[in-house]
Amino acid sequence: MQNLMKSRVMVIGAGLAGSEAAMYLAKNNVEVVLVESKKIKLNPAQKNPNFAELVCTNSLKSLDPYSAHGLLKAEMKSFGSFIIETAEKNAVPAGDALAVDRDLFSQEVTEKVRHHPLIQVVDLEANNPIDLKKQFHCDFIIIATGPLTSKSLEEWILKEVSSDDFYFYDAIAPVVDADSLDLSKMYFKDRHKDIEEGGDYLNSPMTKDQYYAFIEELKNAEKVQPKDFEDWKFFESCLPIDLMAERGPDTARFSCMKPVGPEPDINGKWPFAVVQLRKENLLGSAYNLVGFQTRLTYKEQVRVFRMIPGFEEASFIHLGSCHRNSFLNARNLLDFDLKSKKHPEIYFAGQITGVEGYTESASMGLYVAIQLLRRMKGELPLRFPVETAIGALVNYIMTIEKPCPSNINFGLLPSIEFSRDQRKAGGKKLKKELVARRAQEVFQSFQSSIR
Repeated sequence: MQNLMKSRVMVIGAGLAGSEAAMYLAKNNVEVVLVESKKIKLNPAQKNPNFAELVCTNSLKSLDPYSAHGLLKAEMKSFGSFIIETAEKNAVPAGDALAVDRDLFSQEVTEKVRHHPLIQVVDLEANNPIDLKKQFHCDFIIIATGPLTSKSLEEWILKEVSSDDFYFYDAIAPVVDADSLDLSKMYFKDRHKDIEEGGDYLNSPMTKDQYYAFIEELKNAEKVQPKDFEDWKFFESCLPIDLMAERGPDTARFSCMKPVGPEPDINGKWPFAVVQLRKENLLGSAYNLVGFQTRLTYKEQVRVFRMIPGFEEASFIHLGSCHRNSFLNARNLLDFDLKSKKHPEIYFAGQITGVEGYTESASMGLYVAIQLLRRMKGELPLRFPVETAIGALVNYIMTIEKPCPSNINFGLLPSIEFSRDQRKAGGKKLKKELVARRAQEVFQSFQSSIR
C-alpha cells in the first residue's frame, strides 16, 4: 500500500495560488515540484520573472474585520497563509486596505519559495500535466496557472478536462510617476475613513463640468479593438473606466469616482467627482489610478487622463491594457475539494476555478493544499461552513449555474435574520457586522473542531 505522506506533489504555476499551495505543503513536510514558465516566456500581462506577480493593482483590499475581504484574510492567516504574511511584511500605506510594494512582495515570495529545501522549482512550460507528473515522479498535481493559462495548457485542459470555453477579460489600470503630478491641485485623504487631516490616498477633485467633459472624452476616445476571434466579456466588478462611461454619464461617479470623503475647495464647494490614487511602492514614487482599468489605446490614455486635475504634465510608468482570463465551470468539472472529476489526481486552484481577486485566488491555493494534505494523511475532505468566507467562495463556484468570476462579498454568505428595529437602528452596516460576527464565530468553532 502506497504511503501517501511520502507522495510528491507537482504544482503548475507560481502565482499567488500556486505559491501559497506549494509553501503550505512544503511547511507540512511534503515534497513539491513547482513548474513555472516565466523564465521561458512572459505572458502579455506579466512584467518580470518573479513569482506571485501582482499585474492589475497592488491592493489586496480591505483589512476591516467586519468586511468580507477582512474575513477572508483572517481565515487565511489562521491557517498560516504564506501570501498574507508576506503581504503584511511588504505593505504600503492604504488606509483600511492591505496594499503592497509589488516588487518587494514578489521578490520575497520568489526567494522563499526557490530556497525552500522541499520545493524543487522547474523552469519550463507545462504542456501536458500527466506527462510531467510521470517525468518528475509525482503522485498529485495542482494546476494553478492563473488568469492567463498558456495556449498549449489551455488546449490540454479543453481536451482532457473541459469541453467548454473558459475565459473572461480583465483590464489593468495605469500607473503614474508621482513627480509628474501637480500636487497643488490634489490632496491626501481616505475615502471611507474619517480623518481630519491627511490620509493614504491622493485625491484629484473634479467639478461637474470637468467630470462630464472627461466622461465624454472617455466615450469618444480610440480603444483597442478585440481580434476577430475574441469576444470581450468583462468581470462586472473590474470594468474598464471607458466602458463605465459608455454605460451612462454617472456610472463612474457612483463607482471608482464616487465623491465620498473629499474636501471642499477654497470657496467651500464640494467636488462633483474624485479620482483616487494609491501608492505603488513604499517610496511613493508611483501611483496607481484606483478603478481606472481601460481599453483605451496608449496614445489616448495619455491624452484623456491628462484631463484629470493635476495630471496636465503626467508621465505614465505603465499604461493600462486588457488581458484574457481563464476559468473552469467548476460546478460541472470539479468535486467540492476542487479535484477533477475525470482525473482525481489533479486539483485546480486559484482564479482558474472561478474566483476573482488576489486574496481570493491565494485562498483557493491554500484551500486545495489543505484538502490534499488531508488526503495524504488518509483523512476525509473538509467541508468549510458556507457561513465562512472560504466556505462561501467554494460554495459559490460549486453552485453557480452560469460561471461568472466573483470576489468575496457578503452576497455570497447566507443572509441573517434582521428585525425591523435593527434595520432602523443600523441599516446595512449593522447587518454586515452581524453577518461578519457570525462568520467569525462559525469559523473559530470549525477550526477548533479539526485541530
